[in-house]
Amino acid sequence: MLISFIVLYLLVSIGIGLYAATRVHNTADYAVAGRSLPLAVVIATTFATWFGSETVLGVSAKFVSGNLGAVVEDPFGASMCLVLVGLFFAYKLYQKNLITIGDYYRQRFGKTVEMLCSVIIMFSYLGWVAAQITALGLVFNLLTDGAVSLTMGMVIGTAVVLIYTLYGGMWSVAMTDFVQMIVIVLGLSAIAWFAADLAGGAGRVIDYAVTEGKFQFFPTGDGKEWLFFFAAAITMMLGSIPQQDVFQRVMSSNSASTARKGPIIGGICYLLFAFIPMFIVAAAVLVMPDVTKGLLADDPQKVLPTLVMQHMPVALQVAFFGALLSAIMSTASATLLAPSTTFVENILRNLRPGMSDAQTLKAMRISVLVFTGCVLAYAITMQGTSIYDMVSGAYQVPLVGAFVPLVFGLYWKRATTQGALLAIVMGIGVWLLFMASPMLSEAFPQQLAGVLAALVGMVAGSLAPQWLPDHKGHVTHYQGSAA
Repeated sequence: MLISFIVLYLLVSIGIGLYAATRVHNTADYAVAGRSLPLAVVIATTFATWFGSETVLGVSAKFVSGNLGAVVEDPFGASMCLVLVGLFFAYKLYQKNLITIGDYYRQRFGKTVEMLCSVIIMFSYLGWVAAQITALGLVFNLLTDGAVSLTMGMVIGTAVVLIYTLYGGMWSVAMTDFVQMIVIVLGLSAIAWFAADLAGGAGRVIDYAVTEGKFQFFPTGDGKEWLFFFAAAITMMLGSIPQQDVFQRVMSSNSASTARKGPIIGGICYLLFAFIPMFIVAAAVLVMPDVTKGLLADDPQKVLPTLVMQHMPVALQVAFFGALLSAIMSTASATLLAPSTTFVENILRNLRPGMSDAQTLKAMRISVLVFTGCVLAYAITMQGTSIYDMVSGAYQVPLVGAFVPLVFGLYWKRATTQGALLAIVMGIGVWLLFMASPMLSEAFPQQLAGVLAALVGMVAGSLAPQWLPDHKGHVTHYQGSAA
């Protein structure tokens, strides 16, 4: 019965996505939904994209194994990213009427910076999408009690998401996200209510969390511990800002006001609701202490689904897996679409100028298919890596490579192409150096070292005599390019 309901839900999701595909008539429809989404849909698609497998399974596992400080990257850093986008980036970028975030780098710094930053952004999606695919495999494996292997579950889940993303693009993603957000909120709320009842009341769950120090957020150690805490906080907080999935939601809005409000409200909702899985997994420790102890030693990500499967009625099992699949599919669809549109718009069109709109749309769909295949292979290869670690690690790349050129390009008129290129090279170079040296990365956070190097590169490269042409093809000495 449980499997039948889940199959029905998957079919309905595909149906909604394919219906939305009938609205796609050109590249703008496919990439940014024709810039026509109202505030409620922008909030829903922002929330649903962020609320993925790492929130339900990864964050809850990290929390129950540690405390709130262990999840500073996500949901705290991730939610703050959306708020910062709404406050400081959405309005400025929306006014430029772009298709991708890579288009901004081209307009501000030229084609070389556009292509470099686009490659960086695309590469960062490998870990995030792979985490969703891994979670899909885990869900199907649990649902069938092992009859469907983890690898086969990944293939089945990926195929479902691919069908509607391939045809409908941003329209399908937005409409399915809207439905999936409703399922997430209702499903997990019902699970939390029942879990609290099983544990002896919400008060008892909260008392347990307080007693065990689960609400400890800030470090209690020396300066080094604070340094690594800060580095973890900014990884998703700042590293997620120059990302195409965030940008698509901004550019899909029907007005500049919607573009600004949507991420802020979506980010706040995400942070508040991310506490629900943490509450449920804390209740699980009280409901099944012996089982939880074993799972924490083996795979903490299984604590929450095990509680649902062993202690809740079928109706709530349906609600849970419906909510979990909604969370995973909404994130997976967005993160499959984003790098594919970036590749076509900012790399392929530079290699093959003069492509018609119809050819560009076809290329985007082919790119979605190819990227999906690559990520599926990567996810299968990375089996055994935690979902949370795959996601948080993915954002170090845009943090050290693409964040500084975006911020300085928008807010510092003297930022030049030379400065942007030096920021990218120094940011990525220092980050790779620290990654390759365990001694360095243990002494100082590698992502913080990379972003500081990028800052030095941007300022020094922009203020030094200019030997590289700017985005207008001019070489100017000691004079920044106009924004």
